[in-house]
This record gives sequence, C-alpha cells and structure tokens, in this order.
Amino acid sequence: MIAEGEAAGLHAMVLAAGGSTRFGSAKQLVRIGDRPLLSLVAGRAAEIVGHALLIVLGAHAAELAPLLKHSPGSLVVNRDWREGLASSIRAGVVRLPSSCAGVMLVLADQACVTAEDLRRLAGAWRRQPLCLAAAAYGAAIGAPAIFPQHLFGELSELRGDSGARILLRRHADHLVRVPMPSAAFDLDTPNDLLELTSTASQ
Repeated sequence: MIAEGEAAGLHAMVLAAGGSTRFGSAKQLVRIGDRPLLSLVAGRAAEIVGHALLIVLGAHAAELAPLLKHSPGSLVVNRDWREGLASSIRAGVVRLPSSCAGVMLVLADQACVTAEDLRRLAGAWRRQPLCLAAAAYGAAIGAPAIFPQHLFGELSELRGDSGARILLRRHADHLVRVPMPSAAFDLDTPNDLLELTSTASQ
C-alpha cells in the first residue's frame, strides 16, 4: 500500500546525526515507551511517506543503524555531522530523487510530535504544494517543516547548525503555519527525559 505522502511525491528526512553532547550519551537510543527514540520518530514519519524516507545518521551511526533494520527508509551517513544540522540537510537533499515534489524535515529529538501531527502538516502542504509548511508553537516557527522542490537548491546551500529556519523566515510570505504545540519539546538533556517520562506517567 502506498502512503498518502509517497503518492503525492512527498519524502521525509529524519535528521539524527547529532552528537547528543548535552544529553551525555546517544539520546536517539533512549527508550520512549517500548521503542528507542530514533525508531519511534522514523516510524511516525514512515506512516506518512512509506518508503520515501531518508534517515540521516552521523555520530553514533554504528550504534544507531541496527535500530532501523526493519525501517522502510534508507540510511544516509553524514561524515560532516560536527558542522551541525545544515550538513545533514545537505547530505539528505542530494539523495532525493527527481520525482520528489517536497521534503519534510523531521528532527529525531522531537519526541512528542505524533504521526497525526505530521499527517496534518502534509495535508496543509498538499493543499498549497508550492508553499512551505511548518510547525507553529508559541511564537516560534520551525520543524517539522516541508520544503517544496524549488527550494532544494537553497537547502543545499545551508551552512552551520541553524538548520533551515532561515529559509522559513526568508520565504515567510509563502509559508503555511500549522499549529503544533508538541513541536515545542526537544529531548536535549537528561532533565528533558525526566520531564517527558513524568508527563507520560500522569
């Protein structure tokens, strides 16, 4: 069965190459419920795009790759992961096929973003496929976000650790904002994990 996003030419890119320096170990391995975080996030993206999925690894790639042996996605190893998020975006963009009409960037540490959140984002983009679509939470706009094909060149020019947020600002006139409070939470520190598990147990 072809996923909705896959049929629309939408691909997803899960960005999971970071070194987890603030967490102290590979946070992608942390179990959320009964699944490692990376497996959970990749699985949610796969629900939307099926096999049209790239998972970008970098630090800890050898440890993380086995988590994805049953994933429908393809692995990309970013050798330049120390540069920051932009290097992972570039590593993924060059692997997108010419048939790709848009790419959804998903951060591996956004543990609270659900498949339904991603489905709403994909639906908003499909209604205006020449626009960008991004999560809106509080006063912020950011990932997960979808970039149409005509912006792939600009994604390929990103540098540093700021990710693609600069493009969301640059093209604000053609941006669809999708309310997504769950995107405000990033799993960056051990305290974040305590907050997440305590909230889940309430």
